[in-house]
Amino acid sequence: MTTIATICARGGSVGVPRKNINPLLGKPLIVYTIEQALACERIDRVFVSTDDDAIAVVAKDAGAEVPFLRPPELATSDAPKLAVIKHLLEFIEAEGEEVSRIVDLDPTSPLRDLADIDACIDLLDEESDVVITAYKSDKNPYFNMVEVQPDGNTRLVKPTMEGVVARQHAPAVYSMNASIYVWHRHSFGKALWGGYTRLYVMPVERSVDIDAPIDFKLVELLMKEKLSAGE
Repeated sequence: MTTIATICARGGSVGVPRKNINPLLGKPLIVYTIEQALACERIDRVFVSTDDDAIAVVAKDAGAEVPFLRPPELATSDAPKLAVIKHLLEFIEAEGEEVSRIVDLDPTSPLRDLADIDACIDLLDEESDVVITAYKSDKNPYFNMVEVQPDGNTRLVKPTMEGVVARQHAPAVYSMNASIYVWHRHSFGKALWGGYTRLYVMPVERSVDIDAPIDFKLVELLMKEKLSAGE
């Protein structure tokens, strides 16, 4: 039985053109994630799903398998990621591979550690269906997140009978960072919320998702600090 890593990287990007192969400290962005997946001893094969020839070349040169170019209907900005992974899974299995576990790594989250991947794999036990990653949110729906009602009135997203007068007294909430997802093959069809979901909490400094030019600058700064610290 095989544990695979899936890395989904389309050619189009609204926030940063060609971001998946944009250089980050001299290396294409997607390569950081490919190298992490290859370095994980518990991952047997590393696959990239892309619709883009240039991304495919970079991914193959970095050591990933790119068995096809993704069809156009799965390469739009609103194509669901789970459908992309499912398409890749079905292709791999049609080739005869018996997949037991899926580790999905987002190429726009290069600050994760190898230890984060291992910890997520550890959390996926027989009682759980999927592991997701997040960081402790600096905004809280019980205290300082609001929504506008149909009548135009503004209210807290999750009001309580007692009210919360200080954020530290509010229930802890987390922001998903989309960095790592881990499924059993048999539970993949339950998606994220159809079964038992476990949470792995990452620090905010490893949770930056590159979606805008300023994110590249922030990630480069954090990477330089990490390198200077000898980590």
